Amino acid sequence: MVYVKWGFWAIFWTVLVAFLHYTLPQHDIVRVTDTYEQRIEPGDNALFWSNADTGNSTQATGRDVFFIQSFRSNEQPMVYRNEDTGWGWPPYFKFDASNLRAQASDAKTNATGETAQWVDLLHYGWRNEFLSIYPNAVSITPVEGPDVRIIPWFNIVVLVLLGALFWAIRARWKRFWRTREDWAKDEWNDGTL
Repeated sequence: MVYVKWGFWAIFWTVLVAFLHYTLPQHDIVRVTDTYEQRIEPGDNALFWSNADTGNSTQATGRDVFFIQSFRSNEQPMVYRNEDTGWGWPPYFKFDASNLRAQASDAKTNATGETAQWVDLLHYGWRNEFLSIYPNAVSITPVEGPDVRIIPWFNIVVLVLLGALFWAIRARWKRFWRTREDWAKDEWNDGTL
């Protein structure tokens, strides 16, 4: 029984951490090398794509998705998709995929070293080559260079608030059961139970 309890909590916390890691914004310092548009027909990995009805008409042949190709400071390639999230989940309320594509095209560089133009690309999601999953770019901001450090204040605030909420619920739950046990003991001692 103890193993089931610990197994449940291990699965619960793993799913919660994975959900938060996928959903919360992440900063990548990259240099953009290309932007392009490609017709996509999401299949088994449709869970990791935005809704087709966000800014596009639904068609049986798929839909057009913008992509941003980039390189990190260690010269590892990174590809991002650029889709509107609309009013859906996660709640980024992104309706400006075309504007973001223009900003990415403007930041495009083929240079390396000191002449490269580096940007902070804010995104959510994961990159998985095997499942053809791409993180979704949310915004692009020029930065000084590849060694810029971005402090994720939004993530820190969200995680602190979630921790405080968890602590508050747990404290009230424990107080409820302690009060109930005390009540049951009092009733037992009075002879009414």
